[in-house]
Amino acid sequence: MIDANDKDVLIIEGPKFIELTGGVVCKRCRVFECECPRDADTAKKLGKPIRVDTIKNAEVFDAMVPNLRVMARSRPEDKYALVTGLIERGNVVAVTGDGTNDAPALKKADVGFAMGIAGTEVAREAASIILLDDNFKSIVAAVMWGRNIYDSIKKFLQF
Repeated sequence: MIDANDKDVLIIEGPKFIELTGGVVCKRCRVFECECPRDADTAKKLGKPIRVDTIKNAEVFDAMVPNLRVMARSRPEDKYALVTGLIERGNVVAVTGDGTNDAPALKKADVGFAMGIAGTEVAREAASIILLDDNFKSIVAAVMWGRNIYDSIKKFLQF
């Protein structure tokens, strides 16, 4: 349970999160919109480096995230910024979503879980795993199976 009166707990709305952190910018150009290509084929064709996203105000992000418990009223850019910042700092990030607005964060995350029944086609295409029954308990089962497979591969390689 989250105690909103606890001074160490941060509950914030998505637009305020973006306002404080500066949102996502191109690492090279330091602006939100730039001419840097976003895919490898276009980058190669133009002879330019591919765009790498980063958080504009990294110090503010680093101060906020350890205490962040809830980000409410989140827009797609808010979710994407949080995922980008966490991945940039070496965290393994999983995102669940069912709508078109969740697609950027689902695609950016290390593992994206989309709802198979209620989820949109865009969300299912962006995700790495589709939950066929739309049950969050299925995420636990997927993690269990994934760890089992990973352990089995490690044992095989050691053998």
